[in-house]
Parts: sequence; C-alpha cells; structure tokens
Amino acid sequence: MSSTPAAVSRDNSPMLQRISAHMVKKSPDSIRSYLILMRLHAPTGVVLYLLPGLWSLTLATEQRPDLLAVVWLALAAVLVRGASCAVNDVVDKDIDAQVARTASRPVAAGTISVGKALLFGAAQAVASLAILALINTETALVVGASYPFLVAYPYMKRISPWPTAWLALVISVYPMAGWTAVTGSVDYPPTVYGLYACAFFWTLFHDTVYSHQDKEYDRSIGVKSSALMFGESSKAWLTVFIVLSVAGALWAGIEAETGWAFYPLVVGAGALLSYQVVRVNLDDPQSCWDTFVTNRYFGWIILAATIAGQFT
Repeated sequence: MSSTPAAVSRDNSPMLQRISAHMVKKSPDSIRSYLILMRLHAPTGVVLYLLPGLWSLTLATEQRPDLLAVVWLALAAVLVRGASCAVNDVVDKDIDAQVARTASRPVAAGTISVGKALLFGAAQAVASLAILALINTETALVVGASYPFLVAYPYMKRISPWPTAWLALVISVYPMAGWTAVTGSVDYPPTVYGLYACAFFWTLFHDTVYSHQDKEYDRSIGVKSSALMFGESSKAWLTVFIVLSVAGALWAGIEAETGWAFYPLVVGAGALLSYQVVRVNLDDPQSCWDTFVTNRYFGWIILAATIAGQFT
C-alpha cells in the first residue's frame, strides 16, 4: 500500500520541497515507503541539521571551502536524519497511529515492518559514517558519538517535559563535525562553542513551534512536549531562544574575527525569527508548520553571514 498524497506533499512550498515530494511520488512502489520513512519528501529537517555544519566549515577555512567536503557532509546529513527518523517511527509507532498528522507514516500504517525499518535505519547510520570517513576519520567519530543520543531521543517525550532540549543537544553536533571536517581536530576553539550555542537555541525555537502542531494529541495521549510545558508563555520563551541563538552566532563571529558584514546579517536573521514569533498562531497547526518550514531562512542567512565575513 502506498502512502497517501498528503503524506508526500505537505512540505510543498519551497522549491526543494516540491522537487523532493515529486521525486518520492514518482518513485517505484517498492521503495516509496522507504523514502517516506527517511522523510526524503520533507527535506526541511535535513536543512536544519546540515546548515550549522556549513556555518562551522566556512569559519574554519580561510579560503574557499572544499566543495567535496560540503557534498559529503550534506549526503551524510540526509542519511543521519533518515536513520533517526526510522528509530523514531519504530519507537513511536503506537503514538503516531493516534495522531492525524503522523498516522500515515510507514511503520505506524503497517507498510514497513519494525524489523525492516530498524535494518534500514542501521544501514543509513553505517553508510553516513563511511561517507564522513572520506573526509577524515575524526569527523565520522564525532557524528558517530551522537548516535546513542539519537536513539534515546524518542523516549524523552515519555520521561521529560522538555524533549526539545535533548534534541537540541544532539542536532547541534554538526557544527563540531563541520569544523573537524576542515581541521581534522576535535580540540575546538570558542568559535565552535558559539556556533553550537546558536544551533542549540535555534533548535529549541523551531522544535517548540513544531511541537505546537500536536499539543492536543500529546495532551490526550499523555506524552510530554515543550509546547505543553510552556503553554501560554511559549512566545516569551521563543523570544528568549532567539536572543540566545543570535548571541551565540555573534560570539562565534567575534572569536573568529570575521569581517563587518557578518554582524548585520546575523542581527537580520534574528529579526526574521522575531517576525515569525509575532505572526505565528500557535493554536493553528498549519501556521506552526509553515513557520517551522520557513525558519530555515535563519540558517541560510547565518551561512551567508559566515561567507560575507570572510570577504569584508
């Protein structure tokens, strides 16, 4: 049984999403469920994971970045995200089946068995490390060290009122991977910690918005989320996350001694997120989804800032 069209097309506004959704829709029936399992039709999650690594890679080099390293980092990001989605869907299959937005996911819908999903996830996890090892062994080790935490993440909503914080800790490993990809070192300067902070609080921002989509289901099912924890004060917390994320980026820029163009772009990125806080309706799942998808522009602007800072 193939997935419903809605499951393939929801992330369909930007060009990248349209292309990805089209590819999945046109794929053979025999592999379509696996492409959906790895969320290939909805690449926003990959972008959010990858971009902080590219920020770091850019600041780590004083010349044009190694484009092949960028390709390997991007491909590995797709596979790491795919592996984590497979684990997440296995652990959450009973919960997903009770939520309208996730009921059509392959494991919850029964189109892929638990065993096949886990095997597919493991294959992606191993393949991603093999790809990163093409850059250097240290980069593969940095990302591989995050795997136990990725596996643990789906359980956090059962034991913690703030699973988003755990996700932020795990996702933000990619700034370290980007730096190691250039330097081959895991002895990180303050610049990397600034980028980690930026990515960490950015993740808190977008995942809190994301979690508001399902807050009524989460409340009825009995799982925990940042949306339920923050409640009516969510927008105040989102504002705090913006300030701290921008502060982390500015700290990284100062430590890296970037050019002047870096700073107004970073502030502009923060202003964009602030506008999103004003306009999002946290009680409207579609508004939350649209805000989650469009907040990727923050990451692209930070990347532009790291590049511009090298030439000014």
